[in-house]
Amino acid sequence: MYYYTVHLLRSSAPSLTYCSDAKLIKGSVVTVQLKTVLKEAIVTEEAEKPVFETSEIFSISDKGYSAEQIAMAKFICEYYFSSFSEAISLFIPYSINKNHTFDIQPPSKSPLPILSPLQQQVYEQFLQKDKALLFGVTGSGKTEIFISLFAKMLSEGKTCIFLMPEISLTPQMEKRLKVYFGDAVAMWHSKLTKKKKESILEGVEEGRIRIIAGARSALFVPLSNLGLIVVDEEHDDSYKAMTRPRYHARDVAVLMGQKLGAKVVLASATPSVSSYFKYDVVKLDKPFVQSQKKYTFIEGDSINHTILDALHTHYKAGNQSLLFLPTRGNFKYLYCENCGKTHLCPYCSVGMALHRKYKHLKCHYCNFTQAIVDTCIYCGHTPLKSERMGTVEAIEIISEAIEGIQIEQFDKDSITTANKLKEALGRFERGESQVLLGTQMLSKGHDYANITLSVIMGLDYILGLSDYRARERAVSLLFQIAGRSGRAKEAEVIVQTGDAAFFEQYLQDYEAFMKDELAFLKMAEYPPFVSLARILIAHKDEAKASKITLDTVTKLKAFKEVEIVGHGKAGVEKIANKYRFTILLRSKSRVPLLKALHSVDYREIEIDFDPVEFS
Repeated sequence: MYYYTVHLLRSSAPSLTYCSDAKLIKGSVVTVQLKTVLKEAIVTEEAEKPVFETSEIFSISDKGYSAEQIAMAKFICEYYFSSFSEAISLFIPYSINKNHTFDIQPPSKSPLPILSPLQQQVYEQFLQKDKALLFGVTGSGKTEIFISLFAKMLSEGKTCIFLMPEISLTPQMEKRLKVYFGDAVAMWHSKLTKKKKESILEGVEEGRIRIIAGARSALFVPLSNLGLIVVDEEHDDSYKAMTRPRYHARDVAVLMGQKLGAKVVLASATPSVSSYFKYDVVKLDKPFVQSQKKYTFIEGDSINHTILDALHTHYKAGNQSLLFLPTRGNFKYLYCENCGKTHLCPYCSVGMALHRKYKHLKCHYCNFTQAIVDTCIYCGHTPLKSERMGTVEAIEIISEAIEGIQIEQFDKDSITTANKLKEALGRFERGESQVLLGTQMLSKGHDYANITLSVIMGLDYILGLSDYRARERAVSLLFQIAGRSGRAKEAEVIVQTGDAAFFEQYLQDYEAFMKDELAFLKMAEYPPFVSLARILIAHKDEAKASKITLDTVTKLKAFKEVEIVGHGKAGVEKIANKYRFTILLRSKSRVPLLKALHSVDYREIEIDFDPVEFS
């Protein structure tokens, strides 16, 4: 009889010991009985015969996890504070008994795109590098470079992963990839049926499918002989998981590249300041089609005559428009409609949240509180405002003002399935609708030649968020939405802001913004110059949640290299009937911060390392 330590998959339970009369290898997937329920588990090591009685392993599957997958799961669980079982469950196991054979000929259906001299130069630079950041302006032809790199990898018998931040990008990208690689490409995301996932995994095992493209989870499909991972729109926050393990797909992709000897290409027209700081930068600084863009800055915070007139003009000319509204936050910020500035915390340079119930303003970083102010401290204008418009309201206003115009609502409320997404984008592509109106989903890489107007509302709201990256998010968004128009024709971009001077200085040069921002982040002691971590405590009993918070703070005070920036009630104080408290920590080095966090890692708390969300 052999004895094994196993971890239940998708569970936070500790390791258990079972026995078997078969010799098993590390990483094998087995079924075990826990009381009366059968559960899947992974064998992590052979164990000594224990003093207590053990149950026998119920059955052994033909699936297993590789040593590399296990090593990466160990890193994820330690760095992102989850159980090993939760981390390994991100990965999809291999079929142990299958031999993977590859046809070396690339399955290219059409001739590969012809690269311009600049694109060719960039492509050759990437062949020399293990990992680098492709900083390519909108419309510069980054996709053609990816396609050429995929073809090169396939010709060497290797496989590729292509990550995109949202499934809203997959329909258009699927079409483009299928033209060149046919059935060797499969799209992978959370909305796929179980049957579809099984059929893709079968194709991967048989070597027919060699490029997996999709959102975050595509990273964990078990491709053998991985040669390249491309992370497109690498700046996007949706690469960060908001439930345990709270991993960041971009950072895990870089780790995976190192472990598996695969190249990693991070790409964006508006790279994150941290990636620009950390990685080699390869520039693609000229758009493929040079077209003129005219920028107009207007004040206000509603759909006014300037916006309606522009939408009407472009509609009558047979062109299409895009209108962006920021998503409504769970709490409001006070902003000045005269100068566009948000009322900031004097200690943290981030927006202070308005809590009407308690009649105060509060910073969700350091918890500084003050009475509600009514006059702008920058320009003296009164009163300050906090109301925001939603997508449905915006659609009603435009539909009433412009007869016959068809509008696609493009947000998380309306696009709930992959089918609805395909239908909405299909209608827009065929010209059956003339306006794409929505939230963050609009900024992600959509490429339609007939868009000649981009309207960006609510930038001041984003600029004033209680987030040290508020400026980065606002400027990046401006570039991304503006970049959706003027792909093939002259275009107009209307930007609604009371702080035009801030945005105007960077309109032609995102790199200048990143350099200025790095200077600010260094001075203010924010990442990438320090490491941040956020602890979240949630409990049905408010007093218990408060006590856990204070006890945790007391323990953390023993770690001299870790600064407690602030602690107290979370921005959103109650969710699902649980009271929420947070602690924000900062350290010049990761190691002491990880050490401090591991000392307080217990069941009632949730740890988010390298957080991107602060409410």
